[in-house]
Amino acid sequence: MMIQTVFWKNNKVVMIDQKALPLNRRQLVCSDYRQVITAIKDLTVRGAPAIGVAAAMGAALGALSIPSEPVAQFRKKFHAVCNEIEKSRPTARNLFWAIERMKEHLENTILSGKKNLAGELIREAKRICAEDIEINRRIGQHGSALISDGDQILTHCNAGALATAGYGTALGVIRAAREQGKKIHVYVDETRPVLQGARLTAWEMKEEKIPATLICDNMAGFLMQQNKISKIIVGADRIVANGDTANKIGTYSLAVLAKSHGIPFYIAAPISTFDFSLKTGATIPIEERNGAEVTHFKGVQSAPQGVKVYNPAFDITPGKLISAIITERGIITRPYSSAIARLRKGIT
Repeated sequence: MMIQTVFWKNNKVVMIDQKALPLNRRQLVCSDYRQVITAIKDLTVRGAPAIGVAAAMGAALGALSIPSEPVAQFRKKFHAVCNEIEKSRPTARNLFWAIERMKEHLENTILSGKKNLAGELIREAKRICAEDIEINRRIGQHGSALISDGDQILTHCNAGALATAGYGTALGVIRAAREQGKKIHVYVDETRPVLQGARLTAWEMKEEKIPATLICDNMAGFLMQQNKISKIIVGADRIVANGDTANKIGTYSLAVLAKSHGIPFYIAAPISTFDFSLKTGATIPIEERNGAEVTHFKGVQSAPQGVKVYNPAFDITPGKLISAIITERGIITRPYSSAIARLRKGIT
């Protein structure tokens, strides 16, 4: 059965608590949009597409809390809710895309003369969720063409069902290849400092019965040197107009290693992850998180008290190091500036 990461039920937002995995599987039920904001901030829900779905549903929860009143007042209060949600995390493009879509839907609803504004916003959030799952399946189908029988695939962080509404982006490609009967093996980077690979991707591989081996992040280059890696597939949090891509810290290192060893390096992401307004990755905002994520794990200290910490959550992989980007509309390759421009024209 497909993992459902975040969904709407009984006018509440329900999500898997990813902080509890892999040892405990439990759900967080949010009845207030501020609870959704907290869940995004503290990584209860994470992964760019899942954050986007959660943001849309958080906005819908906020709409439910606005009393029936003149349209102008409803719009003003709804925009205030959206502004709060947008401040939760800065890097994942899908969050801002989802909020923009919810605002646009409100305007279209007002123009249509419909009165139940909150009800219409709830329906839109549900559509965003359902569409995400279908988009991921299409990404998987397109990307599976790049996977050969017998491939040994390295992935970083978690770009699976848990990072989306369901099915996954990078892991969606792997799932699709398996569904086609291809025999593959996945190497899972642990992904320091909060171990999304060890805790989440490894858990998904076990749930799906896909053969996998967990490795420490600093082992990846050695495996490439030993010819144990055929391909690398990761997700993305933001892709800009020239193909530069923000993803979990450590992705850039893998791309450099892949280039050195002649290994294809693929990004799998929906079009909602593209930020067409930014020309290069140099302008992508990079979130820096609490240093305690590095000095502690599950509350246990592992570094000297008071040591200085630098903890960027993401890094930027230049487009020149990316072999291809897999989207729901197909696979694009270099030169990315022209390929992404064509992609943009196809959706605007």
